[in-house]
Amino acid sequence: MHSSLQLTHFSYRLAILLFSLAMLSCQPKTLSEDQVKSHSPRQLDEANGVNAHDYDSFWLWGNVSPKPYLTNRSKPTELYILQGEVGQAHPLYALQQANGTLKTSILQSQGMGLCHIKSTKIWLVYRTTTLDWHPDMMRHMVARLNSWQNYGNDVVGLQIDFDSATGQLSQYAKFLNNVRQQLPKSYQLSATGLLDWVNADKQNRMLLKSTLNEVVIQTYQGKHTVSDYQAYLPTLARMDIPFKVGLVQHGQWQPYPPIEKNENFKGYVVFLLRTS
Repeated sequence: MHSSLQLTHFSYRLAILLFSLAMLSCQPKTLSEDQVKSHSPRQLDEANGVNAHDYDSFWLWGNVSPKPYLTNRSKPTELYILQGEVGQAHPLYALQQANGTLKTSILQSQGMGLCHIKSTKIWLVYRTTTLDWHPDMMRHMVARLNSWQNYGNDVVGLQIDFDSATGQLSQYAKFLNNVRQQLPKSYQLSATGLLDWVNADKQNRMLLKSTLNEVVIQTYQGKHTVSDYQAYLPTLARMDIPFKVGLVQHGQWQPYPPIEKNENFKGYVVFLLRTS
């Protein structure tokens, strides 16, 4: 009786073990951390959406290496390199640092340090959360552009990254015009734009066109593609100002031929992400 009971328990445990092994064999295979690291950036791109190797223009934020995307190119690569962020200054800091004048904004340096990147066109990018800039901001940015240029780089110009609401584009266009007036004519001026900018009225579009050399419309927020980005594409295809389309690496993108047929379309820019 006792041995029969033991046999029953053994059979039950064996059945549970076999069932567990069968369930595990049905689970989708995933890469371990070591396996992920062993895969090249190209393999990761091909498996996860937008393949950066298919493009020639990239946004480069801090701690991201562009090296895998700069080799074996048939034409020069274009890099939009983050250099800093302008934000609202704390009132106490402003009073202490401005020597009698109120300094309402502050610049925090960010991104890649000065270096030489051969066969690459370079834009320097500054993010901003305020349009109330102290004159020091433009002096710093122009000096930074000159430094990169003097280091032997092919510097195209300055890009401003500001999330202006479509309804406030008139105010933003005036700000950009002020930036343009302080920027040497040898440098171009670019701005990032939200997908909803395609719905801006003609007057504001013309204000942007008269000031900017290009607008780069971003199809993503953070590290992910905007879920309904395709709804904006028919209108984007009719843009009447010079524009590029911004994509995020590994994100979603289904080519929309009418965009590429637009004479104002100047290409794509991919926001590079850090690999695991």
